[in-house]
Amino acid sequence: MSKINNVAIVGGTHGNEFSGVYLINKWQQHPQLIARPSLKVETVFANPKAHGENKRYIDADLNRQFSASNLADFSLANYEQSRAKALHQQLGPKSKPNMDLVIDLHNTTSNMGPTLILLEQTPFYKQLAAYVTMQMPEAVVFLDEPEEDMSNHRFLASCGKYGVLIEVGPQPQSVLRQDVLEQMEQMTGHILDFVELYNQQDLPELPKQVEAFLYLDSIKLPLNDKGERLAMVHSNVQDNDYQPINTGDPIFRTFMGEDICYQGEKTVYPAFINEAAYYDNDLAMSLLDKVYLELE
Repeated sequence: MSKINNVAIVGGTHGNEFSGVYLINKWQQHPQLIARPSLKVETVFANPKAHGENKRYIDADLNRQFSASNLADFSLANYEQSRAKALHQQLGPKSKPNMDLVIDLHNTTSNMGPTLILLEQTPFYKQLAAYVTMQMPEAVVFLDEPEEDMSNHRFLASCGKYGVLIEVGPQPQSVLRQDVLEQMEQMTGHILDFVELYNQQDLPELPKQVEAFLYLDSIKLPLNDKGERLAMVHSNVQDNDYQPINTGDPIFRTFMGEDICYQGEKTVYPAFINEAAYYDNDLAMSLLDKVYLELE
């Protein structure tokens, strides 16, 4: 078992997601709060320019710039593309990362509560998920769409040997909420505690099975031929992240008051419902499958 020595906690990947920004500022002033005996923990402010302008990003979504092909293409040189290359050298490079673990902090406008997003399903990630949910029962485990080659992953967290995202909501863009910030801080602390215990080979007995939600697909708001929106997320779905949607359940309501129902054959579980940041792509929600992680 190789130990986790170097950890980076990243805030402000999206400039208008405030909890991570303010926590990074706090920890930079009080590093003892994130110190653990076996770890070297660094804090990183990923996108200070976007935060300074109170925007999600300046030119492009920073959290979609970390595929190997993008990082190797120096003609991609707008602000976030250039920032990604600098962060990759600091945290990675992916072929031999400087960071054993990257924890990337995010807020969502959706009612997802404290969510732990895992990039892979290896034994380390499964143990981490089991520990966090044991310590924080309200936490939800979200499994990202699997990548055959992690070098192609676009998320910032993929720069490290291991990478996770903490996604907490609901929180409006450019706003702070005490409950959301404290949940983010609490989950970060549990992850650091897990890594310390992991290094010392002193983990408590963990549950053998952990409920999780596996990303399947994202669906868009209904549009007409001109790309104009025809409907909105149905009130039955709104704020009900991780609650089941069955065949025939209404998921959209047109502006004329008609329901549009889910036509899929299997029960799915939505997340990122009506996420404000995804309106530029007309995305309405992600659809997930409920699965169970089996610990060895």
